[in-house]
Amino acid sequence: MTKPVQNNSSPATDPSARFTADQAAQATLLLGQSIDFPQVDQIRHCPKAALVIVQGRIAWHGPAAELSVTQQSFATVVDYGNAWIIPGLIDTHVHAAQMPVIASWGEQLLDWLNRYTFPAERRFEDPVIARHQSDVFLDALLAHGTTTAMVFGTVHEAATDALFEAARERRMALIAGKVLMDRNCPDYLSDTVNSGFDASARLIHRWHGTDRLQYAVTPRFAPTSTEAQLERAGALQQEARGLYLQTHVSENPDEVSWVQSLFPKSRDYVDVYQHYGLLHERSVLAHGLHLTDREWTALREHQARIAVCPTSNTFLGSGLFDFARAEREGVVLGLASDVGGGTSLSQLVSAAEAYKVGQLQGYKLTANALWHQMTAGNARALHLDTQIGSLDSGKMADLVVLDSTRSANLSARLAHANSLEEALFATLILGDERLTRATWVAGERLYSA
Repeated sequence: MTKPVQNNSSPATDPSARFTADQAAQATLLLGQSIDFPQVDQIRHCPKAALVIVQGRIAWHGPAAELSVTQQSFATVVDYGNAWIIPGLIDTHVHAAQMPVIASWGEQLLDWLNRYTFPAERRFEDPVIARHQSDVFLDALLAHGTTTAMVFGTVHEAATDALFEAARERRMALIAGKVLMDRNCPDYLSDTVNSGFDASARLIHRWHGTDRLQYAVTPRFAPTSTEAQLERAGALQQEARGLYLQTHVSENPDEVSWVQSLFPKSRDYVDVYQHYGLLHERSVLAHGLHLTDREWTALREHQARIAVCPTSNTFLGSGLFDFARAEREGVVLGLASDVGGGTSLSQLVSAAEAYKVGQLQGYKLTANALWHQMTAGNARALHLDTQIGSLDSGKMADLVVLDSTRSANLSARLAHANSLEEALFATLILGDERLTRATWVAGERLYSA
C-alpha cells in the first residue's frame, strides 16, 4: 500500500488477437467501463471497453470499437453501460463460521472469542449446518464483489470439507484450512496433536491443488496450540508443495503478554512461529499491530505477509496498523475483512477504514493504492497474481461490476467529480456491497443484483 505516482493508461490490445465469427459464437462479451490497477502507480481505464471471455478466461480486452467481429456474433452479450467492470475483489483473511456473530457488542479480543466466536463455531460440528453456512458465506462474498478469499474454517474436518466442496461448485479460487487448537479453548472445539495433524493431512490430500482450491495449515493463534501441535503444524507443510500457513499475530496487547507467558523461551510472538518453521513466503499473519523491531525484520527476511484488518482492529479496540512502518520495512501486505471481528465483508469498506487508520497516523493512502491492494496487490500477497487481479488477457475471468447509480449518495457525489481519481476515492469512501451489480467467477455470472 505504498503511495503511488498517478499514471493513467488504457488497456493494451494485441492486434493479432482477432476473433472469427465462429470463435465468437462460443464466447461471452461484456461491455462497460473497464478499470484495473496492475501496479500500485498505474490505473488502466477504458470508458467503452469490451471483454471477451472464452473457457473461463479473459481472451481479449480493449476498446469495444476495436472488436474484429460484430457484437451479434457472440454467444452471450451483456452490456453494463457506464458501470465499472473491475477485477474481482480479494480478501486475505476471513472466517467462514463467524458471520452470525458480526457486530457483537462490547468485548475485546480474548473475551470476544470466548463469548461469541467459540459458540458460533461449535455449530459447525453438524455437517448439515456446516454445508448450509458454507453456501451462505460464499454467496455473501460474491454479493460483496469478492471472488477469492483466504478463509479460516473451524476445527471440524467435515465442515472444512463442506467449505471446499461449496467453493469447488462455484469454481472459486479459495485458500482455506481446518483450525488447529489443542489448549486454551472449549473442550468441544479442542483436537489433539495427532488428530489435528491427521485430519489436516487428509484435507491436504483431498483438496490442495484440486481445481482452484489450495490448503492453508491453520493454527488459530499461538495461545491455542501447544508446542507439540505447532511442531506438527510445521511438519504438515511437508505434505504437499505450495501449502500456505494462516494464523494471527500481535492483535491485542493482552494477547501479546499471554504469548510471552506461554512461550517464555521465545524472543517474541513472531519467534514462536519462526521457531516451528511456520514463517515463510506463503505465511499470511493477520493483524500485526504491536510488533517489535525484531519481528518486523523477521517478517521481511522470511517474506511473510501481513493481512491488515482495519474494521476488525477498530471495532475490537485492538489498535491501528502502522502502514508507514510496513512500507519502510518492505513487508508485503494484504487487505482483509476479518469477519466476524470485522464489520463488513465489503472490501470497499475495508479500504475506507484503512484510509481512516492511515489518516489518524499522518499517512495518506491514495485511492489507486487501495484499489490496487484489493485486486492485484492482494493477488500478489497470495501468490495468485499470474491468475487473477487484473484484466489482462489470459487471466481468469473473475470480475465484479460496480454501479454507482445503486447509491443515491454516491451518484450525487460523482456528479461533481473532476477526475477518475476523484471518482475512485469517493467510491471507496461511500461505497459498499450495494454497488455490486454482478459478480463473475471463471466466466460465469454467479451473482446478479
